[in-house]
Amino acid sequence: MNELDAHLLVVDDDERIRSLLRKFLMRHGFLVSTARDAAHARRVLAGLEFDLIVLDVMMPGEDGMELTRSLRETLQTPILLLTAKGETDNRIEGLEAGADDYLPKPFEPKELLLRINAILRRMPDTSAADTAPKVLSLGVIRYDMERGEMWQGDELVRLTATEVHLMKIFSAQPGVALSRAKLVEELGRDRGQAQERAVDVQITRLRRKIESDPKQPQYLQTVRGAGYMLAPD
Repeated sequence: MNELDAHLLVVDDDERIRSLLRKFLMRHGFLVSTARDAAHARRVLAGLEFDLIVLDVMMPGEDGMELTRSLRETLQTPILLLTAKGETDNRIEGLEAGADDYLPKPFEPKELLLRINAILRRMPDTSAADTAPKVLSLGVIRYDMERGEMWQGDELVRLTATEVHLMKIFSAQPGVALSRAKLVEELGRDRGQAQERAVDVQITRLRRKIESDPKQPQYLQTVRGAGYMLAPD
């Protein structure tokens, strides 16, 4: 995806932050809409499609975590959460709710820009010319490597941008164990235990979509002492 074509929705109850982020992101070529709370965001989302949502966690009423969980039931749009500094459990909860990444406040606007561009680059380019599909079989699940799409029968399985990226990493090396540190690096994230723990959360979410019994994974396996491995049929 060309980041310069992207339409972003910024959701924050602080008018000053909303305005600053809107001006900053528009200066960098994005089309930006804003919403002041979850209810306002829902109304905007009902009428427009977005390429990415920047969402503050701490909002009055329905907070960013609840909104993320609710949106994920019907929406694949990438979500970047803005969290309070240092609240690791908060961030893990956000990833479990379906967010693609998080950024602790206070942050440098340039870092926000880097995170947004990294997420948008993970999204499959739906305009790419159709080619002969390379398909991996994972039991009842089929994964189309070219399109970055997962299917169960005729049903498209909804994947977040991070899950799309993880499947691309694993499907490029089926049968090879990849360490958590390697996965963090491939996802373009800072190294560290918090990010490795975040990868564990994303793997758990992905298993729920692939495995018939996520607690005894057959296809997205844990290799003791080595990491995770995709084992297609």
